[in-house]
Amino acid sequence: MTDQTDFPDYDDSNIFARILRGEIPSHKVFEDDDVIAFMDVMPQAPGHTLVVPKAPSRNLLDADPAVLAKLMPFTQRIARAVKKAFEADGITIMQFNEPAGGQTVFHLHVHVIPRHDGVGLKRHEGGMEKPDVLVANANKIRQALKEEDA
Repeated sequence: MTDQTDFPDYDDSNIFARILRGEIPSHKVFEDDDVIAFMDVMPQAPGHTLVVPKAPSRNLLDADPAVLAKLMPFTQRIARAVKKAFEADGITIMQFNEPAGGQTVFHLHVHVIPRHDGVGLKRHEGGMEKPDVLVANANKIRQALKEEDA
């Protein structure tokens, strides 16, 4: 694992670094030694989940290839569970790099968003979801992960 000093532009006060340190609560879906998945508090659709590597990197452009090698299979696993949990017709995967690319939180992360035919996405800054809804959605995804593991 790389040390954050390897990436001088990485700001360890970003919200995801604070979530990883337990300073800010999150509605976790799954976690292992390298990656965590939790509910987006401003979802663009019910079930919008974030997949975040624990290793510090500003974004895809400075990420250690070993981190990416763990991140993508984990993202795939979460995407399958989200699709199943929300009976989605498809999944949108988004990952932004730098402000001009749409990045607003400068810790590498991947958005996993269930999609249904004919239903558009809400604006990402469209407001915070109710905590009880996030808990219920995280539970649905955890159940789908359990069923996949069975």
